[in-house]
Amino acid sequence: MHSRNPFNSAVVVNPLMRDFDALVRELAQPGFFRQAPRERTPAADILESEAGITLHLDIPGVDAKDIQVTVERDVLTVKAERKAQPLADGVNVRRQERAQGGFTRSFSLPETVDATRVEARYEQGVLTLSLPRREESKPRVIEVKVQS
Repeated sequence: MHSRNPFNSAVVVNPLMRDFDALVRELAQPGFFRQAPRERTPAADILESEAGITLHLDIPGVDAKDIQVTVERDVLTVKAERKAQPLADGVNVRRQERAQGGFTRSFSLPETVDATRVEARYEQGVLTLSLPRREESKPRVIEVKVQS
C-alpha cells in the first residue's frame, strides 16, 4: 500500500494550478485589465550646491492646498493627497494607472542645512524645496598672502 505523499501533484499542484487558472481567466475577461497597485512615492531629485540643497518632487495632479511640508529636528516630511475625480453618471473606469490618495515622504537633513529657512514652491506639478546651508557650514575662502 502506498502512503500519501504530501508533494503529490494531486495534493499540492492541482489547487495551485486551479487558482492560477482562475486568475488568468479573470484577467482575460474582455474590457478589463488589472495592474498591481503602484507605489505612491513620488520621484525625487536632490541637488547640492555651495548655497544648499534643492529637492524636486514630482506630484502632478495635487492641489497646492493639499501639500504639507514640515521640519522636525533633522527630518523634512512632505505629505500630500491626490483626490479622486468624481465620475459622471454612466462612466466606468476601464484602466487607472495614476495613483489616488495620500503619501508621506521623509528625508533626513544634514546638519549643514538651516531648517529655519526652508522654502517651498509648487509649479506645474513639481514641488521644489530650497534648503539653504547654515552660514557657518558654507565653505570659506581664505586669502593666501604673499610675503616679499
